[in-house]
Formats: sequence, C-alpha cells, structure tokens
Amino acid sequence: MEIHELVIEMKLLERRLTLYEEKYGILSEDFYGALISGQLVRYDEHDETRSDFSRWKGIYETWLRRKQAYSAQIKQRAVAETLRYQPLS
Repeated sequence: MEIHELVIEMKLLERRLTLYEEKYGILSEDFYGALISGQLVRYDEHDETRSDFSRWKGIYETWLRRKQAYSAQIKQRAVAETLRYQPLS
C-alpha cells in the first residue's frame, strides 16, 4: 500500500474511532490498553458493550498496523519526495 493510501485509510479509521471515543469518553489508546490488560472484563456480560468493544478493538488494531506501515515507509523516503504533488520544474 502506498503512503498516500495509508494516510487516507488511517484518517477513515480515525473517524470511526472518534465515534467510540465520544460515546465512551476515553481515547482509543487508553481503551485498548485497558482491554488488553483485562480491566474491562466486567463489560463482557453486556451485549452492547461487548459488541462495541470488539469492533473498537478491531478498528484500532487495523489503525495500528497502518500506522506501523506508514512509519516504516516514511523512514525510507525523503518527505519532500513523498508528497503527492510536486512543484513544476
């Protein structure tokens, strides 16, 4: 996936993450850490939160993978050469 495609996909994922962050009042990074460490187990018995948390986790993990791919690619290129629009010579 090209850098500009990663940026577009990450921004789309961030919009989806924002919906959960606004609904539950915490940032995705904090939610994910709490979920992974087992702090949210008591929510498993509630259908709505279990479903939301499953989706939220999946979206966040996808965002993390895209962010890692973006970071790896941007380290290998000069930012000026990576920009999609270049000035005419």
